[in-house]
Amino acid sequence: VRVVDLRSDTLTKPTQEMRRAMFEAEVGDDVYGEDPTVNALEKKAAAMLNKEGGLFLPSATMSNLVARTPPDQNSNPYLINYRPVLISHPVCAVMSHCKERGCEAIAGDSSHMFLFEQGGAAQLGGVQMCTLPNKSDGTFDLDLMESKVRSGNDSLHEPITSLICVENTHNVCGGKVLPLDWLDELGTRARGLGIPIHMDGARLFNAAVYLKLPAARLVRDCASVSICISKGLGAPVGALLLGNKDFIQRARRVRKVLGGGMRQAGVLAAAGLVALDKMVDRLELDHRRAAGIAKAIATLNSAKFTVDLNNHQTNILFININSNDITSHNFCQRLATVSSPGAWYIFRQTALFPEMVFV
Repeated sequence: VRVVDLRSDTLTKPTQEMRRAMFEAEVGDDVYGEDPTVNALEKKAAAMLNKEGGLFLPSATMSNLVARTPPDQNSNPYLINYRPVLISHPVCAVMSHCKERGCEAIAGDSSHMFLFEQGGAAQLGGVQMCTLPNKSDGTFDLDLMESKVRSGNDSLHEPITSLICVENTHNVCGGKVLPLDWLDELGTRARGLGIPIHMDGARLFNAAVYLKLPAARLVRDCASVSICISKGLGAPVGALLLGNKDFIQRARRVRKVLGGGMRQAGVLAAAGLVALDKMVDRLELDHRRAAGIAKAIATLNSAKFTVDLNNHQTNILFININSNDITSHNFCQRLATVSSPGAWYIFRQTALFPEMVFV
């Protein structure tokens, strides 16, 4: 029996072309900005997303954290009315947007940044997260968002809202693609508020492929975006943070203090170049395969295990357990006869979301 491991889209293997590129990569010292392969990857990713610059990091978790420290008003067209704040040593997206302790970032309450990154913004950056209820499509109410913005001008007791974070596609909401009209409206409101947007785009290219649009269109109003190359794109390691040049310069400092500065990182970046060149369009195949699994489960006509075919979009599938006789724990124990590591992971997911099993 051939077991296909569907615990996560991180369980990929580099292609032979990636392995060759890694073996042959020209390298230098990336901490000094002298690795030509890393520089090429950063330049390519920035061009794909229509941003001024990019920064290669070990993981998307670090990339999101780096992004949370505020951009300078003069260097960011989206921050026309940005409120000035004191600047202290930054800690990388959150920490590069929120430059002082006492800042606050708005995010959905089901976002990966809030649930699954150990509260890194607070732990390392002194940045508090203000959460809004995520809707089933991964969005949140924009009127409610505006009501939660705090300038610090009215009260010395309040943190200063310095960043708005979104996730596209949205993991916990089942790989949902954020609606384009919602993103556009968010961009309009954020500009009016003078607050930058950071997108956790770990699966951004899944969203772009689903919408049949360039990825740059989806991040048009975002001051920064993080993309992961080690999920569906298949590279073994790495993420990229994109934004304007001043932001990337600050992020580079934050990356260093977080221990993310790598030396001859071109060996890893080479696989990333292949991923961006060859693997983006292939994500549609992942979507079709996930849809095929969903349809196969639906054709069982089981009252105990169901999937919502109408709401499935990309490469993440939730199986609903509708039975008092079968708990998520029992189900995972039975799965353990096929793959115990996978069953353990699914159990962890259902411990957080008991009505759903993540595939």
